[in-house]
This record gives sequence, C-alpha cells and structure tokens, in this order.
Amino acid sequence: MGEPLFPLFLKLTGRRVVLVGAGPVAAEKLRHLLDAGAEVTVVAPDVVPAVAAAPVTIIRRAFEPGDLDGAWLVVAAAPPEVNREAAAAAAERRIFVNAVDDPASASAYAAAVLRREQLTVAISTDGTAPALAGLFREALEALIPRDLSTWFATARRARAGWLEERVPMPERRPLLLQALNRLYDERSARV
Repeated sequence: MGEPLFPLFLKLTGRRVVLVGAGPVAAEKLRHLLDAGAEVTVVAPDVVPAVAAAPVTIIRRAFEPGDLDGAWLVVAAAPPEVNREAAAAAAERRIFVNAVDDPASASAYAAAVLRREQLTVAISTDGTAPALAGLFREALEALIPRDLSTWFATARRARAGWLEERVPMPERRPLLLQALNRLYDERSARV
C-alpha cells in the first residue's frame, strides 16, 4: 500500500505547465492539459506530429532542470531516467510532478476522469494500476444518469431555497434525494 493521497482538482488556466517528453503518451497528456487551459512548454529532443501541431512552446533538446523555473506543474512523459531527473528538479523547486507510468518518481498522479455536464469524477489507484482506474471510470459512466442537466437544475433551485430558509447542511442531502426522486415519480406518472 502506498502513501495516503489528497485528492484535488487544479485550475491550470493560464498557468505554465512543463511537459517533459513529446512522444505518443505525452501527446495524450498534452491534450488534457490544453483542455484545462494550461500554457504548456514541451521539452524534448524529438517531437511527434500531434505535439508539434499543438499551440504550445516547444524546446527541442534534452531536459534541463532550469526548464521548470516558473512552472506550476510538471508532467514527465519521457524515458524513466529523464522522468527521474525531472522529478528531482521539480522536488527542489517544490513543484508537483506527474511522472507517467513511474509512480516512484511522481508526487502527483493523474486520474481516470469522467466528465458529464458539471460533474467531474476522478478515480485513482494511487499510481499502482491506471488501467484498473480506467475500468472503474467506464463502469461509473454506465451508472451515471444521462439527464444530469435536470439533476443540476433541481439541485441549484433546491440550494437557493435552502440558503434563503437557512436549512442546516446535514438536512440538505436527504431533501435533495427527495427532490430527485420526485423527478422520476413525475416522469412515471406521465408515461
């Protein structure tokens, strides 16, 4: 069993992230970083076309520790020895590093992510079994209702009322469950 982890979502919009490596795995990580609004600098001697075509700064050479200056996050998707070097440089600068497929060099692990409407579910296996996390994500995807926009609208309306009426937090969850159940009761009555 690994170290206990603190789950966290990061706001990366407009923040510098360094991606060490530019192969196919790095290209997949890059897509997620760009989706999060990160300003990405890629450092790698060789760059696959998908990375070369992306709206990023590319430094075509071997990684150097100074490449991390000013970064908020590092994603190391290079050979293991380069990932270890990036992890050491990140630790010196107190920057979290996601070392792809190298849990020993990582201080942060990427999650299997499910996004639907305003719901984001992230699943981690503490870096020990990423494929298993992906299977759990797929299973949850099948269980989460497709009509989440209705769920969110119901929750927002209910919350506004609770705030106005000063309903204590512990009472809110059962009230929300009742409101969501009424959605299905009303649909059943119409059918």
